[in-house]
Amino acid sequence: MHIVFAASECVPFAKTGGLADVVGALPPELAKLGHKVSVYLPFYAGVRRRIAGEPRCAVRSITIPFDYYNRFAAIVDGGLRDGVQYYFVDCPELFDRDELYGLKGGEFPNNWERFGLFARAVLEAAKQLGVPEVFHVHDWQAALIPVYLRTTYSADPALNRAGTVLTIHNAGYQGWFPPQTTQRLLFPWDVFTMDKLEQFDTFNFLKGGLVYSDILTTVSRRYALEIQTPEFGEKLDSVLRARAADLRGILNGVDYAHWDPATDPSLAAHYSPENLTGKTACRADLLRVFGLENLPDTTPVVGMVSRFAAQKGFDLVEQIAPILAERDVAVVALGSGEPRYEKFFRDWAYWHKGKVAVQIRYDEVLAHKVEAGSDIFLMPSRYEPCGLNQIYSLKYGTVPVVRATGGLDDTIEEWNPAQTSGTGFKFEGYSADALMAAVDRALAAFPDKQGWRQLMRNGMARHYGWEKPAKEYEAVYAEAAARRA
Repeated sequence: MHIVFAASECVPFAKTGGLADVVGALPPELAKLGHKVSVYLPFYAGVRRRIAGEPRCAVRSITIPFDYYNRFAAIVDGGLRDGVQYYFVDCPELFDRDELYGLKGGEFPNNWERFGLFARAVLEAAKQLGVPEVFHVHDWQAALIPVYLRTTYSADPALNRAGTVLTIHNAGYQGWFPPQTTQRLLFPWDVFTMDKLEQFDTFNFLKGGLVYSDILTTVSRRYALEIQTPEFGEKLDSVLRARAADLRGILNGVDYAHWDPATDPSLAAHYSPENLTGKTACRADLLRVFGLENLPDTTPVVGMVSRFAAQKGFDLVEQIAPILAERDVAVVALGSGEPRYEKFFRDWAYWHKGKVAVQIRYDEVLAHKVEAGSDIFLMPSRYEPCGLNQIYSLKYGTVPVVRATGGLDDTIEEWNPAQTSGTGFKFEGYSADALMAAVDRALAAFPDKQGWRQLMRNGMARHYGWEKPAKEYEAVYAEAAARRA
């Protein structure tokens, strides 16, 4: 089967979050299963710098019409990597920017044009480079591909038998634009209705994808259920309930080639479930990097690596900070994001020197050090479609404390000391008291070194690679293709 991926980011070319990790890891796994896989991405400035030499055009010019002008795009051949063919949509006036979606002050106002062009360019390129059985599109930035296929291109004999799968990585980001976007992108006005793309008098990219795709997936079983409720559906819950029979929850995998304490080049020492000695050296290295040397072994280190945003539960962390500072615990945090939470972490570290340390930035090497050197990893997310850091933590023998939501609930099992089963600590209600109770359960378990080592090994034994999800997606693609055949 030929599968075309269309997405706005993918490692190692462009990344702002977990979407890039998925689009980077799933296609090679599908190629191992014998499928032909092509990936289309925008040709951002950062991608241009990663392509050695003069880019080679796979398609020299594609005309993309808008309501009163044309844009012209080329398709750059990104080559074959791990059995996957990469292509880049090159339209310099729209994509030749270092930022993917916008500047610090907000999103680019012409994102409707950028990703509208991207959708049509992928379809036009596929007619020349290979029409797939299935287009697998990701999030709002690629969600217009199924809309175009079933409207503007519905009579195109080259494309009208291609199936479509849309993956929702985070329902909170939908691509809202003014009503006139309908006309600007040359859609018929009959798509701008409540049962199609219109939502509260906006043109909603993601909603269009939800309505017109053959099959919908999201990144964990629990999140597939949650987004059908008003609490988590971000005002699209009624649309998702209507498509419930076509919605699948497939847990993301992780790339253990890059996240394995036995081989990780970022670590001060390597370790495994059979020999945990190296974790002590990793802890000492982490504390040195954060300026918290000479911490006794009896004091647990709580780590956090995250975008600092309300979604990630940092309002709860802010509420428990005074209590946590009184406990025998050290805290290290790495991340950046909303100014409110950046200020909170700076202030917390300033008033509790020697116990709390923060670095306001993102650094891939340091993220690995936090995973390896911490004893406990904190993820109190308000919602978390899948989450990757809790899975990394399991592999690194760092015990997660998480809210029971989305992929966090699917991947973490509450520790039962009597049966020595479980992999971490969970709390249900979104409150500071519930979070503090879960943290206190972890702190109470930490002094039992034998039990704690078993808890670590339980987590390290769990496997969340891409082999199983790839086979689940394989079945989804077969179903989507069969519907159109």
